[in-house]
Amino acid sequence: MPKKIAILGSTGSIGISTLKVVQKLKPAFQVVGLTAYRNVKELAQQIKTYRPKMAAILDWKFFPELKALTKGTSTQLLAGEEGLVAVAGDSGADMVLTAIVGAAGLKPTLTAIQKGKDIALANKETMVMAGDVVTKAAKKSGSRILPVDSEHCAVFQCLAGSTKPSEIHKILLTASGGPFRNLNKKHFSKITLKQALKHPTWRMGPKITIDSATLMNKGLEVIEAHYLFGAPYSKIDIVIHPESIIHSMVEYIDGSVLAQLGTTDMQIPIQYALTYPARGNSPVNRLDLTQIGQLHFEKPDHGKFPCVDLAYEAGEKGGTYPAVLNAANEVAVNRFLKEEISFNDIPKIIGKTLRKYRPLTNGNLDGILWADHWARETASAI
Repeated sequence: MPKKIAILGSTGSIGISTLKVVQKLKPAFQVVGLTAYRNVKELAQQIKTYRPKMAAILDWKFFPELKALTKGTSTQLLAGEEGLVAVAGDSGADMVLTAIVGAAGLKPTLTAIQKGKDIALANKETMVMAGDVVTKAAKKSGSRILPVDSEHCAVFQCLAGSTKPSEIHKILLTASGGPFRNLNKKHFSKITLKQALKHPTWRMGPKITIDSATLMNKGLEVIEAHYLFGAPYSKIDIVIHPESIIHSMVEYIDGSVLAQLGTTDMQIPIQYALTYPARGNSPVNRLDLTQIGQLHFEKPDHGKFPCVDLAYEAGEKGGTYPAVLNAANEVAVNRFLKEEISFNDIPKIIGKTLRKYRPLTNGNLDGILWADHWARETASAI
């Protein structure tokens, strides 16, 4: 029997790469659910190609067009947040790959976990916002959370020989450094949107590309790693590695450092999550270290990239602070994408939002959602 999979965020870069992997692994996988934000034409084409049991579009205003474009198919069409939740929980999937960008991924992912489905996690915001809630739900239901982000997939593989926290000295998350690694800080005020969207290594959606430019993406990954692997923040470090060949490392207490290497192709970690614990042949380009020649490493410049310290601060405070950090960042990045604010304003807005915040709960789901709402309103007004 094929493994049934639902893909939340199927029209984004991770979703499209996942469908490529599924296509290559046929007949081992069957797509039973698809969702998109508003890319209705791409979603309609995917529905015609894969004939899933259910599909949903988050933005209601595109629902009539989706119905018209998929007329004659047997797929059950849904819309809105409740549609995403239904696809995650009721499409009959054995595994749900969550590639939705931002906080919108939390409820559908948590629903799938509560129903005992395995999660291929590419939506880091779920763990950032509600790491405690998610991990407790997974433990209760027996759901496995398999990381898709290249860094966390690398750590996951490096931990295969030992999962005892007492044996881990450091988790080392590598970062390319983004497009402004070598740019003098005095020029940051003149950074344009076009420059920020030009990542030197990876091809990603606009939100995560800006996060990579500010290094907030790495800060969010630190919080995600804390919950995924149970490591204290003092044992999670960021290492700038511009070649992006080593995707992350684990240093053990005996001095051994294990690293996972590979080309910059997201199909590799996606396939590993889908087929775990087995490995399958993949047609991706192979890594040739003799062609690369040299690998470089350096510490992140905290003065140039204050988002890193903001992420550690929110993570250490815990509770609902990471949800506030995430929401404020989403708002600030969206305002920058609309060219309403400058690049330097992104960390300023996040920092001001965190300083204004006074937590009212200890981090249950309702409190997390309230904090998310409060932070969005506050960050929008700054």
